[in-house]
This record gives sequence, structure tokens and C-alpha cells, in this order.
Amino acid sequence: MPAYKAPLRDMQFTLFEVLEIDKHYQSLPGCEEASADMVQAIMEEGAKFSERVLAPLNQIGDREGCKFDNGVVTTPTGFKEAYQQYVEGGWPSLAHAPEHGGQGLPESLGLIINEMTGTANWSWSMYPGLSHGAMNTLEAHGTDEQKHTYLTKLVSGEWTGTMCLTEPHCGTDLGLLRTKAEPQADGSYKVSGTKIFISAGEHDMAENIVHIVLARLPDAPAGTKGISLFIVPKFMPTAEGGIGERNAVSCGSIEHKMGIHGNSTCVMNFDGATGFLIGPPNKGLNCMFTFMNTARLGTALQGLAHAEWAFQNSLTYAKERLQMRALNGPAAPEKAADPIIVHPEVRKMLLTQKAFAEGARALIYYCATLVDRVKLLDGDERKEADELLALLTPIAKAFLTEVGYEAANHGVQIYGGHGFISEWGMEQNVRDSRISMLYEGTTQIQALDLLGRKVLMTQGETLRRFTKMIHKFCQSEEANEQLKPYVSQLASLNKEWGELTMQIGMSAMKNRDEVGAASVDYLMYSGYITLAFLWLRMAKTAQEKLATGQDVEFYQAKLRTCDFYFKRLLPRTRAHVACMQAGAEPLMALEAEHFAF
Repeated sequence: MPAYKAPLRDMQFTLFEVLEIDKHYQSLPGCEEASADMVQAIMEEGAKFSERVLAPLNQIGDREGCKFDNGVVTTPTGFKEAYQQYVEGGWPSLAHAPEHGGQGLPESLGLIINEMTGTANWSWSMYPGLSHGAMNTLEAHGTDEQKHTYLTKLVSGEWTGTMCLTEPHCGTDLGLLRTKAEPQADGSYKVSGTKIFISAGEHDMAENIVHIVLARLPDAPAGTKGISLFIVPKFMPTAEGGIGERNAVSCGSIEHKMGIHGNSTCVMNFDGATGFLIGPPNKGLNCMFTFMNTARLGTALQGLAHAEWAFQNSLTYAKERLQMRALNGPAAPEKAADPIIVHPEVRKMLLTQKAFAEGARALIYYCATLVDRVKLLDGDERKEADELLALLTPIAKAFLTEVGYEAANHGVQIYGGHGFISEWGMEQNVRDSRISMLYEGTTQIQALDLLGRKVLMTQGETLRRFTKMIHKFCQSEEANEQLKPYVSQLASLNKEWGELTMQIGMSAMKNRDEVGAASVDYLMYSGYITLAFLWLRMAKTAQEKLATGQDVEFYQAKLRTCDFYFKRLLPRTRAHVACMQAGAEPLMALEAEHFAF
């Protein structure tokens, strides 16, 4: 049966040894109490909850799914009880301000806990995950009254939150949305419209649900410039802080999905529901990006979760499953056959899972430190972190979910025929992971955002900030004999990254389709280089730690996995370069009417 064990040793390595998170926290105002001992204790408790409470519910949630009956949604067996334990443990309040009932710990620490809960049971973790984004939006843009009424309840976990963006006709193109908000004499609004694909839009786990909704005011300009943001609660709050009458918002149905069956994906109908404006009129999309960027990093985490889960269970199976003999002779002559981990192709799949999971962890944790800096610092320090985070967010979201899905599929392959059978959990992992490349902006949307908005629209300045960082690292390690081949490879790719960007930009001046044609390959190319930089940082740290003579096997494994990444995964960049340089012509030459079957 599938199982999950929180990889605390690797998490500690990435946090404390590579990123020096204890020094990072001490440099942030208000985070001085986040000592290494405290972080370690919180991680250990999070591991227990994830392993003992959430992981056993993962397959139950997949088998049972959510049940819908006339607008009422019932979550799978054990989900509601697990959520109550989560609330009682104080987990929702971990990374929120004390004035709203939070514990005041850094945002990055919350993300670390989310890794464990998400890997143990992604469907369950989406319920509190959506609330976290709602909290960040209210914290950034809500009035004092809105924070008192809604944020405190969300922080405590008594209420949960959603984000209601898209509609049946518009998908990602939010400029087409039609949901209306009519102003009322008392300062409220009547919100009417239908929203689809609303994760955790209706459920039985909390007493109230706070919907964050995009809608148009009557005099709003067309397109994205005419979108406003509203709070629409399921139940109207009372003056005493409880719940009052039911608002005119209801769940019309839940989707029957490929995966994440334990999470309710709802069609939400707003029939003149009472709502309250968040932020300025017609600036809703700007405010919503607070929520969306949080959600995009959360989805990047899903790529890590499915890669880690696949690796752990694949490794256990590969060590136990006997089949054929090693090509160089029996590895276990006392047994009827050798365990399949002796076979090179099985090892390649396992190492791919391991390299992507551990590389993803480094990227997400690094992005999380940038989130801390953006939230807690001012001036140039905040600006620099914000620009770097803006560049890395689409890479993290799209690249990590693509390779996480690849790692999940390797899990099925390692199990062979058993991987196709539901009891082993590998096919569920593939189905659950597939959504990650779609929601919060598809891979293709993220790629356009990266190349078009974050790189070309800034004349490459944002990219240069990151490539300069890589360049300085490579310079500092030029004399490192053990790492020299990797340093040389990364330095060459880092230089090429800038050159390719300029080539695409020049081509786009003549034909804008060149951006769209290159974008996904550009994003994947960028992802492989970004992970190479982080793998090299991990290798350098492991090399230094090996000199102490402690935990030798762990650090040697890091160096060997880095070697595998540079020799067997990083060369994929060559295919992406070839595709980018082929340009738009092979994609656009065939007229639409000539696509035929």
C-alpha cells in the first residue's frame, strides 16, 4: 500500500544548510523568534500530522470523492475530522499577523508545512490552501472592518475561503467575464453571475465560506480594466462574529474530474448575493494578483508533492520487486531474481524523480524566502526580491508541474502492470497531478507571462538580475576542481540564455507570433537552467559538509544526484534550443482550414 514519510532530512538540508534559513529569519523584522529549534519543532509536528492523519485519507478521498445533493456537498470520510484537528493544532494561523489572530511566523514556514500536507493528501490540502490566498488578499487590500470581520475567522480556520475568477465562456481571458455587481444604498453590492472550476467552493468542513469574487460594476470599462473585487460570504456575519442568514450564493453542481476527487470543484451561482468591494473600483485584477501569485507558488508545490510521493513509493517498490537478473551477473544470488533497482533504466527513472523532487524543493524554498522579503522589507531590498520573484514564479509554477507530472508517470512505469492498478496508488498520483499544469494559468499561459511580460517587456532587465547572480556564483567556483565541469556547463548555458532571449526579441519585432512559438520551450529551457544553478549550490554545500566526515552517505548522494542532473537531464536544453530557433513558421504555415481529418 502507498505511504508517505516526510523527508525531514532533505528539508533540513535545503533550509538550514543551503539557504541558511535561520540567518534569513533573523534578518527579517518581527521574525526573530523563528529560531532553528522552533522551525525544527514545527516541522516535526507537521510531519506527524501529515503522515498519521492525512496520508491514510488520500486513497479514501479518491475512491469516495465528494457527494452533491441539492446544493449540499459532503466531503469524503475523515476529511472534516482531519480539518478540525488541523484547526485545533493552530496550523491555519501559523504565518499570519498577530493582530488578526495569527502567530506572526514567516510566510515561508507556512509553505514548508504545506509541502508535507500537500504531498500526503493533495485533495485535502486544497481546502486550507485556498483559504491562505484569501487571507493574503484581505490582508493586503481589505479595510480594517473587513479584516476584523473576515480575516480573523479565516486565520483561526473557523471559516475557509475561495477565489472565484473564471466563467463558462471566458477561461483564462478574464476580460470577458460577465458577473455583475450592482451598488446598494447601504454601501454593499448585489453580485450576480456564474463562476466555474471553484475549488472548495462548497463543503462541510467549516461553518462559513468566504468567496473572493471578480465582477463588473455597471459603469465599468470593457476588458480587464473594468474588473472589481468583492467579498461574498456564504452566510452573512453577525455583529457578534457568528453566522447569520444564508446569502444568495449556492453550488449548482460539482465537477466529475480526472483526479483530485476528494476536493469539491464547484459551479457557483451568485443570484443577487450581498458582496462588499475590496480595494478600488475597477482595480480588482490588480488586487486579485495577490491571491493568484500565492496560488501559483502553491501549485508549483504540487509539482514537488507528486514527484516526492512518486519517488518514495517507487523506491520502496524497486528495492522489493524481484524480476530478472542484473546484466553483469546476479546481484542477489540467494534470491530467485534481483530487485529491479539493479536495472539501469529503473535507476534512470528513480534518479529523475529524485533530482526533480529535490531540485523543486530548493526552488520553492528559495522563492519562499523571496516572499518573506517582499512582505517584510522595504525600499530597494523589497524591490529586488519582488522582481526576482516575478521572474521565478512562472518558471516554478509551470516547469515544476510539468516535471512533477513526468515523475508521477515514471512511478507507474516502475511498478509496471501494478502501477495501472488503483490499490497501489500510482495511477491516482498521475491523475491528481495532471490538473497542476492547467489551473492558476496553464503552462502555455505561464510561458507567455515569462517570456512576454517578465522578460521582453522589461527589456531583459529582470532576467539579467538572475543571470548575473548565476554568473557570480560560477565565477566564485571556477577553481573548484570537483565541480568545475558542472560550473563550466552552467556558465555556458547562462550566457546562451541571454543570447537566445535577444534573438527571440529581435524576431518578435518583425512577427509577434515568434514570442508565442518560442514561449513554452523558453520556459522549460529556463527551468532546467534554474534547477541546474540550485543543484550546483546544493552540490557545493554537500562538498563542504563532506569534509566534516558526518552524514557521508547523504552528502555523497547529493553529489551523485547532481552529476546525474547535469549529465542526463540538463542536456534536454539542446532540444528546446533547436525548437526555439525553428521559429514560428512551422507552426503557422498551415492555414486553419487545412487542418483536416
